[in-house]
Amino acid sequence: MNGNWLKEPNKDDILLFFRILAVCHTAIPEQNEETGAFTYEAESPDEGAFLVAARNLVLSSVKNTVKEYKILNLLDFTSKRKRMSVIIRDENDQILLLCKGADSIIFDRLSSDGRMYLEATTKHLNDYGEAGLRTLALAYKKLDEAEYSAWNDEFMKTKTSFGADREANLERVSDMMERELILVGATAVEDKLQEGVPQCIDKLALAGLKIWVLTGDKMETAINIGSVSPHANAKEDILMQITKATEMIVEEKDPHAAFALIIDGKTLTYALEDDMKHQFLNLAVHCASVICCRVSPRQKALVTRLVKEGTGKITLAIGDGANDVGMIQEGHWCWHQWLRRNAEFQFLERLLVVHGHWCYKRIAQMICYFFYKNIAFGLTIFYFEVFAGFSGQSVYDDWYMLLFNVVLTSLPVISLGVFEQDVDSEVCLQFPALYQQGPKNLFFDWPRIFGWMGNGFYTALIIFFLNIIIYYDQAFRAGGQTADMTAVGTAMMTCVIWAVNCQIALTMCHFTWIQHFLIWGSVATWYVFLLIYGEMHYALQVNAYRVLREILAPAPIYWTSTILVTVVCNIPYLVHISFQRSFNPLDHHVIQEIKYYNKHIEDRRMWRRERSKAREKTKIGFTARVEAKIRQVRGKLQKKRSIVSSSSVAQPT
Repeated sequence: MNGNWLKEPNKDDILLFFRILAVCHTAIPEQNEETGAFTYEAESPDEGAFLVAARNLVLSSVKNTVKEYKILNLLDFTSKRKRMSVIIRDENDQILLLCKGADSIIFDRLSSDGRMYLEATTKHLNDYGEAGLRTLALAYKKLDEAEYSAWNDEFMKTKTSFGADREANLERVSDMMERELILVGATAVEDKLQEGVPQCIDKLALAGLKIWVLTGDKMETAINIGSVSPHANAKEDILMQITKATEMIVEEKDPHAAFALIIDGKTLTYALEDDMKHQFLNLAVHCASVICCRVSPRQKALVTRLVKEGTGKITLAIGDGANDVGMIQEGHWCWHQWLRRNAEFQFLERLLVVHGHWCYKRIAQMICYFFYKNIAFGLTIFYFEVFAGFSGQSVYDDWYMLLFNVVLTSLPVISLGVFEQDVDSEVCLQFPALYQQGPKNLFFDWPRIFGWMGNGFYTALIIFFLNIIIYYDQAFRAGGQTADMTAVGTAMMTCVIWAVNCQIALTMCHFTWIQHFLIWGSVATWYVFLLIYGEMHYALQVNAYRVLREILAPAPIYWTSTILVTVVCNIPYLVHISFQRSFNPLDHHVIQEIKYYNKHIEDRRMWRRERSKAREKTKIGFTARVEAKIRQVRGKLQKKRSIVSSSSVAQPT
């Protein structure tokens, strides 16, 4: 300001404004011993910015004037109070209360004589809010000795008291003092978003995530509760507004229309009451985005809990301050733990859209494959018991059964869960709507689980009966020898290992040398094990002596039957995936085909469809689990009524 403020007619008020900034704080100044420059250790960046501004803009112009202030009391800032105050004694022995806080709080506490700058300050705050700046209002109050002495006695008595109601009493006593204030002005601090945050939010919205912004900052487009008629009951009027808004959204004809809900802290207090919160949630889930401004930490936590419990959805709470702790704790714990280690909001784009999609596919396929391979292996033992009249004799050697899950099929499953990618990361970022395959549970629903289990039943059936047909009472070697139970069991085990490992290879969309090594290395390990196990002393193995080297390997039927059984076992999966890709492809199937033929990936129709789906309302509560069944039943009943009605009309009179 270069001292030009000294020429202003209200220079005393300007000086008071910056002195409030310089005195009303809890920062600790630190001086550099070498340069003499001051830095400020403040609880928030805003306080540090205020002190630097006060020092550089105004107080440096009066640096030859020394003024001392004695701080008598400090009324701390809390998220509930949304303000802080100090009571000082100046050089003229005048007692002053200096206060800064949210404009909605300060304006309600102004005296009738303290509103001289209210109109201009309100206009400035509106301009600041529209520019995305964080604002505070500043005010003061003069106190006489008698007033301060009486209040201070009660304040100190309350401050030194014990009991559960101590904090409430402190708040009551502080509130008594922070009234009849005189407005001085307002501050605005630019709080820039981190790099990439707008693009990240847009990408997450395209991925179908419902984005709620819970902030303590001012929002000019928020609902103005003060405009409600003073003759109307606030709670009833808010309920009426919520009901009308819900009806308006439901009646909207445009399927691509998107609505945003903006609500302030005062209104939210009523909306979160027990008899209204479900209607508020029903309105909010119809909207593409929700903005709650001027909310307290408790309200942030309550809104997060309401969404989590009311919708049954996974909630990701993101915050960077102490006021956000309650909200973050209400979110699901896995995201909460991760956010403690993350510094950049934009990382969420890749974390959710790319790794979220990949991890869902990997985990879903891995679990389904676990069902498949263990059913395929276990049922061959059961089928043999039925075939042998439940004699209790196992078709497999004990070491075979021990090594199946530990060595022979475990590493390929790990490679599936670690390296699998149906599409690459660039495609995931280009088509964030692919993320919706996870929330829609396309790869881990009951039909898919039962499908994999059925595939396991079929594989076990083919392996057992084909091997029995080939080896039972048949001369499978040139010398006319027949296979004993050990040979049959070893041949069946070979088919199981080949079938399940080929199945996981067919399931994978993305291969690295590690996956090839683990899959085919597991198969090779089986043959190496048979060679080593067959050469062991008879005390370690009884029936498997050189079972591969001298009994099975010389017989061509062993190798041909292994190939035949493996192919027949995997035919149903090949047929299924071929029909699905040809007649009912999923989005990632289409993208894979386009990528394979080196075409430019730009399916605008899919993009518009998924973006429209992202704007659909979120189902809540019990409805989310049974709505599909109800819709099916209603459709069947409607169809029956139509048939009955048509029959009645067709009958001759």
